[in-house]
Amino acid sequence: MSDEANTAGMHDKPLSKGELERAAISAKDLDGYEVNPALATTPASHKTADPAACTPVVQALGGSSGFKATARVGRMIFSKKHGPGASMILSSHGAGDAVRVIDAFRTAAKKCTTFKDVLVDFRYSEAELQPDPGYGDESVSLRLTQLAAVDEDEEPVRVPYTVLAVRQGATVAMLYAINRPGGPQGEGPAVIPAAIVRTQLAKLGKSQPSE
Repeated sequence: MSDEANTAGMHDKPLSKGELERAAISAKDLDGYEVNPALATTPASHKTADPAACTPVVQALGGSSGFKATARVGRMIFSKKHGPGASMILSSHGAGDAVRVIDAFRTAAKKCTTFKDVLVDFRYSEAELQPDPGYGDESVSLRLTQLAAVDEDEEPVRVPYTVLAVRQGATVAMLYAINRPGGPQGEGPAVIPAAIVRTQLAKLGKSQPSE
């Protein structure tokens, strides 16, 4: 685990919605980026995949999981210099569920190379688990490609995705990024800037849950 992000054991108690909001990064924390609130609700994700064992990956593509959270808050992070950004949802969990979120995502990411998001009927391929980036108490990184097409006869548009899940105590940061077709990042792998992750984990490390 990296020295910057390792705060193991600090936040084993779930954060409230207000605490999670205060712990989420803002533009004041991150030079060179615009940070906007994103809609996030407390219910767990109901997305499913085909095959079903890949469901945790499909849920993570939207920044969520199938586990109930005590609170969720979202942020959309854009580079002011047209570089890579990310979308992020912070979720706070109780009763060991934060660990289960990471375990479920890691297990699915290890064995799912191709699958379909049943809700939107998009297929994904070339999913590849990346080396552990060493963030927080534990982290999982996955790269994959979305095959976006209106119907099966249409040549799909290939959209590179990356997903990063980081657990810090009872809080999970789920970040995802895409390279939009025709965008400045091209067709190469989607990247989540390390500065975003490190800044978020550092701020989360300063947040103390209520007794």
